Amino acid sequence: MDETVIRDRLKDHWQFEGVDYDKSHEIYHDDAVLEFPQSGERFVGKQNFLTWRRKYPAKLDFKIRRISHDGDLWVAENLISYDGSPYMFTINILQFRGDKVARERLYVFEGFEAAEWRGEWAEKFDPLESNSPQEWREGIEA
Repeated sequence: MDETVIRDRLKDHWQFEGVDYDKSHEIYHDDAVLEFPQSGERFVGKQNFLTWRRKYPAKLDFKIRRISHDGDLWVAENLISYDGSPYMFTINILQFRGDKVARERLYVFEGFEAAEWRGEWAEKFDPLESNSPQEWREGIEA
């Protein structure tokens, strides 16, 4: 499993998702499984989830925040917008078999206001903006 190839395929996946589904789904094995734990949905087989994604009624926009991995398990932190809506956070946990995804779990969630009581210990940042250029590069390349 070539780490650079997989990282590039993940970047291509989110670049083309919502634009060219055939291209964005090249990353999956034909027998891949996609799960949405928050809604309790499991899609078995690439063709199955490719078909419903082609019918998706909104325009999607993705921003990659960080990609990391340990062996064949990869984690991607992204931001997603639907039809120009405010960005929501996503966590994709992807298990590779060789150089393609065999299983993916996708969590989508909204942000929330920080609790004031813990403000003296926290440092605020804008999750929609990139971190420093060095942190951004390390996050994408790590």
